[in-house]
Amino acid sequence: MKAKNWIWLGPDPDLSDDDWRRRLDELKKAGIDAILPEVFNNSKAFWASEHLPVVAPALERLIPLAHAAGIEVHAWSHIMTCNIPEVMEDHPDWYDVSRKGESTRDKPPYVGYYRFMCPSRLGVQQFLQTRMKELARIEGLDGIHLDYIRFPDVILAEALQPNYDLVQDSEFPEYDFCYCDLCREGFREQHGIDPLTDLEDAPASEAWFQYRCDLISRLVNEDLAPIGREAGKQMTAAVFPNWRHVRQEWHKWELDAVLPMLYNGFYNEGLDWIGEHCAAGIARMQEVGVSKPLYSGLYLPDVPPEQLQQAFDVSMQAGAAGVSLFSQGSLQEGHLQVIESHLG
Repeated sequence: MKAKNWIWLGPDPDLSDDDWRRRLDELKKAGIDAILPEVFNNSKAFWASEHLPVVAPALERLIPLAHAAGIEVHAWSHIMTCNIPEVMEDHPDWYDVSRKGESTRDKPPYVGYYRFMCPSRLGVQQFLQTRMKELARIEGLDGIHLDYIRFPDVILAEALQPNYDLVQDSEFPEYDFCYCDLCREGFREQHGIDPLTDLEDAPASEAWFQYRCDLISRLVNEDLAPIGREAGKQMTAAVFPNWRHVRQEWHKWELDAVLPMLYNGFYNEGLDWIGEHCAAGIARMQEVGVSKPLYSGLYLPDVPPEQLQQAFDVSMQAGAAGVSLFSQGSLQEGHLQVIESHLG
């Protein structure tokens, strides 16, 4: 079966239709079958949203241009991160709280945009459902792609830790989420104890870990994915290989495909590691009776053109259905040549 290849890209509303046609024709010729335009970047929307700040209706303009080139369009949206000033001002309780007692609204971990919302909050659930409903109504849109559908990284990928002068050899309280009153109450109702005050070592509690995984899985499986699927949209997600560190049990999610971000350089690993994690992700899905395509997410700055063929091969040999490239902005002419010659 022919591989299906994807690429993440910016919506670029200032690009003319003719320039978009040239870019899309180039991608299609090279063997790209689907694009993932970033339509919500945690603060602004790139479609005609009625509840989010809008830059321009770039998505609606892009869909017919991509279809004319024979390319699918999947709307890539940040989910749990929200940096909209009005939301932050009006709903401070919507945001995750660390074991140290700090809200991501007031003290986001690592970087300024890491303002993650809490999946326990009814207001958050409704806020996200409204977005799914808007996207699901867009004519011709092939799919909705969920990103940042998780908690903040309690432990960063190894190569990223030095960027923040960190050595994360355990789960430090300032990076461990969410300990808001609602999450604690929900766990207490299930298990009879408070994860913050009654657990001597909260990170060591498998029950508390599972509870938070289940919060995210419930959000995907009950609140978000059904909306898109009922409208005939494919539902996909960008997911982590180190899924335990973000409480992201994606092998249990009821989606049409997953795109794990196998950014080997982030983990100080070589290309074989990519194949290992493709195989591991597929095996985890099989263990719980879930069957869906896995597309290997490749980080182009760490996969130069001369290594792209090998990265593709190790992915496909491990059972991937294709690759997804991050991102169009890092795509070199050499990458296109490799894709056209070998991947297309």
